[in-house]
Amino acid sequence: MARYHIETYGCTSNRGETQQIEQALREGGHHPADGPESADVAILNTCTVLEKTERNMLQRAKELDEETPADLVVTGCMALAQGDEFRDADVDAEVLHWDDVPQHVLNGECPTVTPDTETVLNGVVGILPIARGCMSDCSYCITKQATGRIDSPPVSENVEKARALVHAGAKEIRITGQDTGVYGWDRNRGTSLLPELLDRICTEIDGEFRVRVGMANPKGLHGVREELAAVFAEHDQLYNFIHAPVQSGSDDVLADMRRQHAVDEYLEVVEAFDDALEYWTLSTDFIVGFPTEDPADHEQSMALLRETRPEKINVTRFSKRPGTDAADMKGLGGQTKKDRSKAMTELKMDVTGAAYEDMVGRTSEVLLVEDGTDESLVGYDEAYRQVVIADAEDRGLEIGEFVDVEITSHNTVYAFGEPVERAALAD
Repeated sequence: MARYHIETYGCTSNRGETQQIEQALREGGHHPADGPESADVAILNTCTVLEKTERNMLQRAKELDEETPADLVVTGCMALAQGDEFRDADVDAEVLHWDDVPQHVLNGECPTVTPDTETVLNGVVGILPIARGCMSDCSYCITKQATGRIDSPPVSENVEKARALVHAGAKEIRITGQDTGVYGWDRNRGTSLLPELLDRICTEIDGEFRVRVGMANPKGLHGVREELAAVFAEHDQLYNFIHAPVQSGSDDVLADMRRQHAVDEYLEVVEAFDDALEYWTLSTDFIVGFPTEDPADHEQSMALLRETRPEKINVTRFSKRPGTDAADMKGLGGQTKKDRSKAMTELKMDVTGAAYEDMVGRTSEVLLVEDGTDESLVGYDEAYRQVVIADAEDRGLEIGEFVDVEITSHNTVYAFGEPVERAALAD
């Protein structure tokens, strides 16, 4: 697992975000390093209250970029409001929302669900781990050693857990697992039960809520891609969102990673959702700098990103995990990994920015789920794209409300919206 170093600047709210990040990292088996020089990843949680503060944040980011041998993640208020400042200053960092930091630190490994796989209600967000373990054997991933093979409770049991969350006040159910796409493989002879689970949650549970499906590897999705896409098209409760980490655009590298899927299978999953849904979000991950990745392999990954144009992209540099087969491979140089990461991150920002630019002028129903900065609230539209309403609290809006919103602008990785009266929409 990764060794992390985290620094926090600013208000109590920022310190609270850091606590949540650290809790998620520790639950995933990661542990703090003695300092940035011995960390696999350094995390800078920034403040932007004053111009002097901004200068200090940029300076500290530059220092951490030099001190940390692996990844640097910049998050917090300055990252969200002025993320381009870090790129303009040539700081080699991933600029991420607080919520995205733990996933990034996983470095392509499967997420680790809570040890007892029990539900958690956090405000209006309910966390529903649907299974433990996975069916993969990725050469770089240490999580499998801790979780083992897939162990799936019956569909009816997960439906009842989802029902309990809704009755307890959940407006959003986040379905999680090491690999949600292979849920039920152990019960259903290697065929996913995820479509049945989602269909039953949407048809058997009363109430106004939305469901987000967590990470599912392309191999598990591929066998049920058309059935699953049809379920998404049928039920408005489901966010039109899938997270299918492809990790590389090269079949040779995927084979060395032991990822089980081929690039064509990933493309067929994307095609099935394109055919079924007019407006949806594709989220994927790329690992750059895997030991066997040559320049041509990297270009194939860049080409795949351009072809599929995911609206949400997680880019991580390969980092060795002790006890994995990939740890014994001769690695690429740090500068090579930095250069490839920078090139892909720049492309990622172009692709993501274009997707959010296309949202401007669109009207969507947004579920408000968390506090933002100052008087703002943060929500998600039907495709699970993040929307900020700047003066939401002044308008009397509250977390847990569904609000019709017109998208007015964006900040590359999230949008800004203005509430619209339903009567105006009817006109």
